[in-house]
Amino acid sequence: MSRFEGFEPVFDRESRVLILGSFPSVKSRQEGFYYGNPQNRFWRMMAAFFGEEIPRTVEEKISFLHKNHVALWDMVASCEVKGSQDASIKDASAVDLRPILEAAPVEAILCNGTFSFGMLERLFPDLLPIAAKLPSTSPANPRYSKEAWHAALAAVFRKE
Repeated sequence: MSRFEGFEPVFDRESRVLILGSFPSVKSRQEGFYYGNPQNRFWRMMAAFFGEEIPRTVEEKISFLHKNHVALWDMVASCEVKGSQDASIKDASAVDLRPILEAAPVEAILCNGTFSFGMLERLFPDLLPIAAKLPSTSPANPRYSKEAWHAALAAVFRKE
């Protein structure tokens, strides 16, 4: 198994929601940005919630996140991983969430799947009151629910 590094976080001083994944997939690592597998539902789901076009390029995705006050990161900073399955992650080192939480008025942490929520629960139990475990947007997850994601986002970004 090879050791890989994750991506830098995307956030600014206006980020109100922090979405935490586990670790970039093979396709994401090839693209060099979060949720790079076109079959992953993340960008489609986010665009639908905010009523915008699906961002295509890395620059468009970063702009989309900033415009909508969303921070994005993965719980695993580096690890050994085979393929894209969370179950194959070994020797993981975790990220330190404090730089984002100290810089931005984060109201909610949304974990994209069980793995990221489990790490958050173990390493940052004090953040659980503002955290939610949501069904992974991965194409491998048959229990994905756009409605669950939209409800969690709507709790912060109330539609007027």
